Amino acid sequence: MARKKPTQAHITKLISKSQSEFMRARTKKQTEYYMGAKLIEVGVNPEIAIYRWKVIDKGMKEEWTYSAYWDDSREKIEAEEA
Repeated sequence: MARKKPTQAHITKLISKSQSEFMRARTKKQTEYYMGAKLIEVGVNPEIAIYRWKVIDKGMKEEWTYSAYWDDSREKIEAEEA
């Protein structure tokens, strides 16, 4: 039986709340760039994906998760947000 291809990807980072705004912005841009590169690496066009950030408070830190969704997962997210 053929294995179904993934239709989403996630990158999670733990960020100190005391980090400067410059460093936070740089980390965000680097994460977005890395996600695009990873999608290309696995054969997904980054332009067809939708992206979402989720931030969870962890006391002195924040857990940032950057997610990409395409194909079935993109359709599901868009339907939920409609």
